[in-house]
Amino acid sequence: MRGTLFLLILTALLTTACATTPTAPATPPPIIDTGVDPEAWALIPAGEFLFGQHEKEISIDYDYEMMVTDVTNAQYARYLNEALAAETVKVVDGQVVGYYPGDEFHGYDHEMKIEAGDWLHVPLQDPGVRVSYDGETFNASPGYENHPMVGVTWFGAKAYCDFYGWRLPTEVEWEKAARGTDGRPYPWGDEIARNNANYYSSRDLFEKIFGGLGDTTPVGFYNGKTYDGYQTLDSPSPYGLYDMAGNVWQWTGDIYEGVHYRYMRGGSKANYEYNLRVWTRNSAGPDYFSPSVGFRCVRDAAP
Repeated sequence: MRGTLFLLILTALLTTACATTPTAPATPPPIIDTGVDPEAWALIPAGEFLFGQHEKEISIDYDYEMMVTDVTNAQYARYLNEALAAETVKVVDGQVVGYYPGDEFHGYDHEMKIEAGDWLHVPLQDPGVRVSYDGETFNASPGYENHPMVGVTWFGAKAYCDFYGWRLPTEVEWEKAARGTDGRPYPWGDEIARNNANYYSSRDLFEKIFGGLGDTTPVGFYNGKTYDGYQTLDSPSPYGLYDMAGNVWQWTGDIYEGVHYRYMRGGSKANYEYNLRVWTRNSAGPDYFSPSVGFRCVRDAAP
């Protein structure tokens, strides 16, 4: 048991470290409309699919819907304004915090107690965060409105989904939405090219703009369009979801007994190709944040 937990923690530390990269220069990026709607949802039908690297056949017995893109900075800023008015979040010393009821604690080795109380959602003063607060209103940073929200903790991601009656996806829900039913290792198929996704040395437009320093790309950027000479490949999942590999890691909602870590999927702009395979996991404490971590929500399918 101890050996397993030690390996889990070591893996988490190494993988999470790869997700943290220097922030981009202060120069605003070009505003690019990808044509992919961040407000859109995709239906994921019930049924069997192949889960994990060893393709275990499992079944989800309900239909559900997932956001077509990661939650954007503009969407999160809008939510923060609504949540602040509803008094479900507050700003304390330059940080957005909110109440969480706590987790059941078992006292296992290396398990951290997550008690009821206010927990960090967004560290507004962190240079990687693309949302600001002027004392009254939250706003997305200019040029980053349709980039994925980053620097958000698991608590902050969950609070966003909960506020609208949605939820963070389970790992099983996330993986089916990412790969469909044919066991593919990447959302778009069996192989990966540099212009399928935003990952380490993908040489996308934003790496060129910032002199090789990686940055997030607008949601839905890899949709087959050409941007200032950079030709992308259309790279949605089988259900039409974009950025299910690369750009930012995505928080999932599972809470496993005796483990305080929360899990992420999808790989990021800071990772190599193999980290973008659909079964790859990352983990960190629920109060962790990074310029390479974001999220999206799921909801029950309409009758």
